[in-house]
Amino acid sequence: MSQPKEIFVVMSRCTACKTCEIACAVEHSGSKNLYGAISEKPIPKSRVYVEWVAPDGKVPIVCRHCEDAPCMHACISGAISRDDEGVVITDSDKCIGCWTCVMVCPYGVIGRHLEEHKAYRCDRCPDREIPACVSSCPTEALVYQTVDAFSSDARKDVAGEMLAGEGD
Repeated sequence: MSQPKEIFVVMSRCTACKTCEIACAVEHSGSKNLYGAISEKPIPKSRVYVEWVAPDGKVPIVCRHCEDAPCMHACISGAISRDDEGVVITDSDKCIGCWTCVMVCPYGVIGRHLEEHKAYRCDRCPDREIPACVSSCPTEALVYQTVDAFSSDARKDVAGEMLAGEGD
């Protein structure tokens, strides 16, 4: 089985512009465009959260699709499962809005759509080759790669920085 792709964050590149949040909400809207999405009822929700931690830390946080997903085990209606790609998904037709999944998520990334009384989470945009949050990021702080590819790129970046520091 091939290694699934994940959404990674290069925190040094994030400017907290929240473009990823907007792109995510628009992608999960009925209209799929910004002008249509802002007038939809219920208002489309983002599944990525850009958090700011003092003094100058900012980080986009998305569902990690945990291998041993606590939300999936806690879901009393069976609405949360894993697809063939390893993505943890929520079937909104089965969701009863009990919020148990919200309570057990260690990352706090399962949202409550109060108007629909349903839970929602990152689904990695199954109709797109690259998730909307990743493709919209102007600084490329969000990266959609396999673990091996991301790790390899990170090692190359560090090695390059170390070599550049030798000349000082």
